[in-house]
Amino acid sequence: MVNWVEAQKPILHWLVRGAGLRQQTIEIEPGTVISMWVPKEKVMAAKKKATNKEVVPDLSSDGSRDEEEDKRKKKKKQRGKEKEKPAVVLVHGFAAEGIVTWQFQFGVLVSQYEVYIPDLFFFGESTTAAADRSPAFQAECLAAALDKLSVRRCTAVGFSYGGMVAFKMAELRPDLVRSLVVSGSVFAMTDSISRATLDQLGFASSSELLMPESIKGLKALLSVSMHKKLWFPDFLYKDYLEVMFSNRKERAELLEGLVISNKDAKVPSLDQRILLLWGENDNIFNLELAKDMKEQLGEKTILQSIKKAGHLLHVERPCAYNRHLKKFLALLKDEGTEE
Repeated sequence: MVNWVEAQKPILHWLVRGAGLRQQTIEIEPGTVISMWVPKEKVMAAKKKATNKEVVPDLSSDGSRDEEEDKRKKKKKQRGKEKEKPAVVLVHGFAAEGIVTWQFQFGVLVSQYEVYIPDLFFFGESTTAAADRSPAFQAECLAAALDKLSVRRCTAVGFSYGGMVAFKMAELRPDLVRSLVVSGSVFAMTDSISRATLDQLGFASSSELLMPESIKGLKALLSVSMHKKLWFPDFLYKDYLEVMFSNRKERAELLEGLVISNKDAKVPSLDQRILLLWGENDNIFNLELAKDMKEQLGEKTILQSIKKAGHLLHVERPCAYNRHLKKFLALLKDEGTEE
C-alpha cells in the first residue's frame, strides 16, 4: 500500500533541486555525519577543488607570467566576493526533518541568499556515534559542517528545538552567527518551563507530546501546535507516523538531553541582531514568554507576532512569516551586518 507522506518526498526533493540546492553529507568526525541541502555552487566548487589538487609546476623562466597569473586570480577572487550572497541557515524543529519543515520558505529565499537546510542528528540522514545528546553538541557540529562548507558568517533561522540549537550556536560561535531569527523556542528548556508547559497542555512527558505513537497522539500534537483546527483522514496521520518518527530511542535521548536544571540556566550573552517571530496563539511557548526573552536579550532584539497563528506559524501562515523574515534579512543587508 502506498504511503502518501513518503510518496511526496521525491516531489519535494525535485522542488528543492529545482531551487538550486543539492543534498550533501558532511563528515564531522568518524561516525558523525550531517546531511544538509546546500547551494549547488558549493558542490561544484568542492568538486573543482578536488580535481585541481594536483599542481602543475611552471617551468618558464619568465617571472612576468607568474605575476599576470596572480593578478588574474586576485581579480577572480574579488569578483567572487562581489557576487557572494548572504548565507541563511534554516534549522528545523522536532516534528520533521529540514526540507519538510521549511518547504514553504526556501523558494522565496534562494534568489537573494545562500540557503542551507541541515538535518539535525537522528533526523533525515544525519547521525552520530557520540553519546552527547545536548543542543550544544548539535550546535557545535552544525557550526563545524558550515565551516567545512566555507560559510564565513550567516543568519541562523531556528524553529522550536531548532531555535534552541540556533541560540546555542550563536553563543558558541559569534564569529559565524551574525544574526538570529527564532520562533516558538527558548534559550534552554529548564525544569520549570518543561513542567509548566506539559501541565498546561495536559501531557505527562515531552516524549508523549513530541513523539506520539498513535493517530490520537498525533492529532493531539497538531491540535496544540496550530491555531486552526485542520482535518485530515486517518490514513494520512498513520502514514506520517510511519515516516516522520523514526529513530525513536535516539530522539527520546535528545529530549532527555534538552532539559536542564533551573540553577544551571542562564541568559546567553549575545551581541547579534535577533528577531523573535511568534505566533500570537502559540500554546507551547506563548507570547508572554517571548516578551520576557526580548527584555532579557536587550535592545538588539525585536519581537514581532503573527495573528491567527500557533506554534507552527511558518506552516500555518507561511506568507506572513515569509514577509517578516525577508524584511528582517533585507534590513540586515542594508545595515551591512551581512557581508
